[in-house]
Amino acid sequence: MSAYEPVSCYSGPLTMAQGQWLRGTVKAVSSGDCLTIVGSVKSGPPPEKTITLSSLMSPRLARRDTKDEPWAWQSREYLRKKVIGKAVVFKVDYAVPSINREFGSVFMDDTNLALDVVANGWARVKTQVNAQSEQSPYLADLVKAEEQAQSQGLGMWNKTPGAAEASVRDLPPSGVGEGSTFDALGLLDECKGKAIPALVEMVRDGSTIRVWLLPSYQFVQVYTTGIQCPSMGRRPPPVEAVPETAKAETNGGSGAASEPLTSAQRLAAANAPVEVAPDPFAREAKHFTETRVLHRDVRIVLDGVDKYNNLFGSIFYSENDVAQDLALQLVSQGLARVVEWSAAMLEPLAKEKLKATERQAKLDKLRLWVNFVPAPSNSVAVRDDNFTGVVIEVVSGDCVVVADDAAPEGSPLAERRVNLSSIRAPKVGNPRRDEKPAPHAREAKEFLRSRLIGQKVAVQMEYTRKVAPTDGPVPAPGGERNMEFGSLFLLDKSKDAEGATVAPTANGEAPAPGINVAEMVVGRGFATVVRHRDFEERSTYYENLVAAEARATKKKAGMHSAKEPPVAHLNDISDRTAAAKAKQFLPFLQRSGRQPAVVDYVLSGHRFKLIIPKESVAVAFSLAGVRCPGRGEPFADEALAFMRRRISQRSVEIEVETVDKTGTFLGSLFENKVNVAVALLENGLAKLHPNFDPSRTASAVDLQRAEEKARTHKVKVWENYDPAAEAAAEAASTSDTKGEVLNVRVTEVVDGSRFYAQVESDSRLSSIEAQLEGLKLKEKVLPAGAFAPKRGELVLGQFTLDDSFARALIVEAPKQATGTGGDKYEVFYVDYGNKETLPVSRLRPMEPGLAAVPQQSHLCSLAHVKVPGLDEEFGVDAAQLLQETVADKKLVARVEERDNSAGRTKGQGVGPRMIVTLVDPESSATIQSVLLEAGLARLEKAGRGASRQKREALEALQEHQELAKKERLNIWQYGDVGSDDEEEPRAWGRR
Repeated sequence: MSAYEPVSCYSGPLTMAQGQWLRGTVKAVSSGDCLTIVGSVKSGPPPEKTITLSSLMSPRLARRDTKDEPWAWQSREYLRKKVIGKAVVFKVDYAVPSINREFGSVFMDDTNLALDVVANGWARVKTQVNAQSEQSPYLADLVKAEEQAQSQGLGMWNKTPGAAEASVRDLPPSGVGEGSTFDALGLLDECKGKAIPALVEMVRDGSTIRVWLLPSYQFVQVYTTGIQCPSMGRRPPPVEAVPETAKAETNGGSGAASEPLTSAQRLAAANAPVEVAPDPFAREAKHFTETRVLHRDVRIVLDGVDKYNNLFGSIFYSENDVAQDLALQLVSQGLARVVEWSAAMLEPLAKEKLKATERQAKLDKLRLWVNFVPAPSNSVAVRDDNFTGVVIEVVSGDCVVVADDAAPEGSPLAERRVNLSSIRAPKVGNPRRDEKPAPHAREAKEFLRSRLIGQKVAVQMEYTRKVAPTDGPVPAPGGERNMEFGSLFLLDKSKDAEGATVAPTANGEAPAPGINVAEMVVGRGFATVVRHRDFEERSTYYENLVAAEARATKKKAGMHSAKEPPVAHLNDISDRTAAAKAKQFLPFLQRSGRQPAVVDYVLSGHRFKLIIPKESVAVAFSLAGVRCPGRGEPFADEALAFMRRRISQRSVEIEVETVDKTGTFLGSLFENKVNVAVALLENGLAKLHPNFDPSRTASAVDLQRAEEKARTHKVKVWENYDPAAEAAAEAASTSDTKGEVLNVRVTEVVDGSRFYAQVESDSRLSSIEAQLEGLKLKEKVLPAGAFAPKRGELVLGQFTLDDSFARALIVEAPKQATGTGGDKYEVFYVDYGNKETLPVSRLRPMEPGLAAVPQQSHLCSLAHVKVPGLDEEFGVDAAQLLQETVADKKLVARVEERDNSAGRTKGQGVGPRMIVTLVDPESSATIQSVLLEAGLARLEKAGRGASRQKREALEALQEHQELAKKERLNIWQYGDVGSDDEEEPRAWGRR
C-alpha cells in the first residue's frame, strides 16, 4: 500500500496532474462504476472529484423515461455498501473532455475497487478504446477477472432463467417534479409514526433530500420537519451554444445586421430566471448533510404534509452505531433555524429538544447566529440556592410555602414561597375581589395539599422573575415584585408520583433527589407547561415537564379532558357578615361531636379558617378558652409561625362548643389526636382566657396544667412573670371599684351608647399639646418616600380641620405604600377618640418620649341601657341626641364596671372600656334618662346574679322608660320591642 501514499492532501481546486495519487473519502456512489470523492480542509466545504473507474462499464440505473438495465441497482448497491464514507486513495488515469468525465484507479485497504467489482460480476471491462492512454493500467488483470466471473456466473453473469428480468426494479410513479400525481397525504396516513427505511439519492439543500423509500422504491422529496437551512440559491437554465456558422447563416451572411427581437422574444428574455447566489452557510449546511446521509441508509418518520403536498419527516442516520437526528445535528451546528409552523408537527418533547438546541447554538453564536444578540428578559437565573424543608402551605397548584430547615424560626427566611418553575396551574381566584376559582383550580390545589403538606422536600431555586402591576397584587413599593421559581422534589418516594420519575435531566446532569412535584402536577393534568420565550430562564427539567404534559394530553387527564370540570359547592360563612347564618349551623356541628376538618388558613395563633367537608362549609374557628398574643405584641409572630408549621392545611379534627357574636365557632382542635391548645400553652405562646370556664371544656385540666408548666418555667409570654405582682394585681381586680367618680369631657361620640372622654384631672394632655406646639411640625416637610408608616404604628397626624398635630395610631395602611403623598392612611387620634383618613404628607414620625405617654381618651359606654347601633333603626337618632346632650359640657362619670376582655385591640370603638353612669351637673339628670325618655334606648334586664346597686339603678330609670312607652316614642311606636334574651334585635320598634 506504500506505493499509493498521496503526495499531498487536497489544498485547493482539483487541477492536479494525471497520475498523481491522492487521498480522499467517498461521498457518493452514483452507479456501479462511478464515485464522488472529497478531500479535507479546515473550514468550508472541501473540494470533490467524480471518478469513473477506468475501463469499466456497469449497468445504468433508470432515468426519467427509462427503466433500470438488468443488475443496475444491485451493481450500484454492491459498490455503495463497500465504499461509502470510507477513506480511499486514487489517481486520474485519463480524461474525456467531450463528456467532461475523468477516469481513474481507486484503492481501498490494498484493494483495487475496479478489480473487485469486476471479479464479483458487477461490471464489464471495456477493451476497445481510442488510444492506449485511455485505458486502465490494470486492464490485463481486469480482463482476467471478468473471464473468471463469467465462468462462475457471478453477479450480472447469473445464468439462472429470469434472474436478469427479476433484477429490474418495478418503479412506481415518481413523487418529485412538476406534474407529479403522487399522493403524499395517502402515504402519510399509511406510514405515520413508522420508521421507514430509505436510501438518500440526492441532497437539494441542508434540510431537503430526495430518497428511495424501501422496499417500494417510491422516489420522494422529504423536507426535514421543524427546521430550515439556508437556501442554495438559483441558477439560470443552461444556454445552448450556437455555432458561428449557424449564426452567420441565420443572419444572412457574416456582414448582415441582426434582426430586432420580436415582442414575444423580449417578454421571454425579461421573464428569464436570474441567478441567485446561495445564502451564507448554505454550502456548509448542504455539505454537512451530504457527508452524513447522501447515498446512505437512513430511517424516515413522516410527520406531516403541507398544503402544497410536500412531505415533512424526521431523518435518522447512524454514526458510530448510534442513531442521530439530522435536524438536531444541523441546529446544534448553527446550520439551520427552527421553523415554528413546521415544528408543530413534532411531538412536544421532540419540539422542545429542537428549540433547546437552537437556544444553545444562539448562545454559542455558531455560524447563522454569529451576530446574534439575546433579547432582554425579565427573568434572572439563581445559582447555588438549594435547601430542604417542610411544606406548610399550598397556595395553588403551582405555588407552595416551605419552612426552611436551615433558617431560624421567626426569621424572614423561615418561610419561603416557592413557585414551581415553568408550569402554570389554574388560578384559585380571590374572594375579596369577587374572583371565582378557574376550572380545576381547587382540584389542583387539593392534589398538592394531600401529597405535600407536612412532607419533607428538597428545593432547587432556579430563577426569579419581575412581575408588573398588571400581573397581580404588587406589595413592593417600586410597583413590581420578584417571584422566586424553583423545582420541588418530594423526598418520600412512596407517595403517589403520578407518572413522575426519579431520572437524570435531559442535559445529562445528576439525578434529581426525589419525585419532581411539577412533573406530578402536569402529569395529572392540573397544570400546563409555560412556553417560554427564547432566552427566558426555565426549569432544569423542562423537557421532562413537556413529556409529562404530552402524556396527560394523550390520556385526556384533568384540564385536557373534554368533560365539564366538577363543580364544588362550598358554603363560606367565615366572614363576619355571615354571623346569623353561622348560628344556624351550630346545632349540626354540636351534634356531630368530633368531626374531620381541613385547616384552610391560620389567621393567628388561636384563630383559623376551617373547611368541614361533611357539611361543605367554611367557618371561622377559634380555640375555646385560649388566647395568643395579639398583632404587634411580643411572641404574636412566633405563635402564628408555630401553628402554621403544625396545622396549616392539615387534616384535623374539631369539637364545636358554641359560636360568638361575630359568627366564629369556639371549640377544641386536634391534630394527630393531640389538642393543639395544650401545645400552645406548653410552649408559652398562649394564655388561658380571663373568663375561662373549666366546666365547659372537657380538656380543661390538661389546659391548666400546660399553662402552669409554662408559667413555672417562665417560657416566652411568661418570661417576666412575677408571682408576687400577679397576686397583688388579682387582689386589686377583685376589690370594689364601683362608685369611682371622674370629671370628664366627651371628645367623640362613636354611637348612641359609646363615646370617648378625657379625664380633666389628668394634666398630661396639656403637656403633650405644649410639646407638639414647640416642635413646629408645620415647618418641617419630609421628602417624598422618606416616611411610610405601618399598621399599628404610633405617629403624629395633622388634623384636617385646624391643621394641628396630635398623636395618632395607624389603623389601616395602604397595601402598596410608596410614600409619595398619594397613599391614604386611616388614623385614630388616641388622645381624642376621633379618626380620619390622611395622606402620608400629613404624617410625621413620633419621638419615643411622646409614645410612652398612655392614651388620654378613654372609651366609655352607658351602663344599664341598650341603644340601637348606627346600622340599626333609630341608631343615628340616638347618636345625634347623645352628641347634642354632651357637647361642650363638663360631665360627671361614675364607673359602674370595667371591661378589659377586648385586650389591646387597636382602633376606634374597640379595646378596654369603662361602663359608666353619665351625669350632667347642671341638671343633675343622667344621660341614660335622657335617651330613655326620648324612646331611643331601653333598660337592660336584671339577671339572677345582679347586685343590689344595679337593681336600684334600674328601678330609678324605669319611670323614664315608661314615659316613652306611654307616648309610643321611636322604638316604642309599635309597642314592646321584644325579648331581652335577644342580644341584637333585628328591628328596633317592631314586634
